[in-house]
Amino acid sequence: MGRDQQMRVRIAQEAARLMSQEGVQDFYAAKRKAAQHLGAPDTRNMPRNQEVEAELMAYQRLFVGERQADHLRDLREAAVDAMRFLETFRPRLVGSVLTGTAGQHADINLHLFADIPEDVSLFLMDKHIPFESVLRRLRVGRDEWEEYPAFQFMAGDYPVELVVFPLYGRREAPRGPVDGKPMRRARLDEVEALMNEAAQS
Repeated sequence: MGRDQQMRVRIAQEAARLMSQEGVQDFYAAKRKAAQHLGAPDTRNMPRNQEVEAELMAYQRLFVGERQADHLRDLREAAVDAMRFLETFRPRLVGSVLTGTAGQHADINLHLFADIPEDVSLFLMDKHIPFESVLRRLRVGRDEWEEYPAFQFMAGDYPVELVVFPLYGRREAPRGPVDGKPMRRARLDEVEALMNEAAQS
């Protein structure tokens, strides 16, 4: 393995450690921080996000193991509860809780669908759920970005973020941060099936 490739691997491994241990959730930020830690802040040998995600899965298997599996199960159970609670808005689970890379600092990320985003905030207020409103900027094309309303709240011990899309937004998901392809979205029954598979393995 050449020196350039060695640096790519070392940055990917350190970025994975930062994401798992320190809760860095953005791939770009994790890679930049990793390069600084390794004394190569200006390197051009940055790994791709897929390489970091692969190292993150390996790191979790090696160093977190059973604790990771238990934590992921708890997160998915909380996600299922939240999806049932929000069923009016056709929730879909996305992100690290779905892919299985969720660390100790992970949020539960749900996509909801409503023509009027205020319907979601009114629903949360009606149920006496304290929440914060933010805007989430997501990539919808190769070089296109759009802002969507989002709501953040705690479901027991776990932070939940709801990003609200118009009803037609179900047809095509925004691009994922790992590979730039449309994000994988899972319905409630798909998440439940995933949990049953994990319990039987």
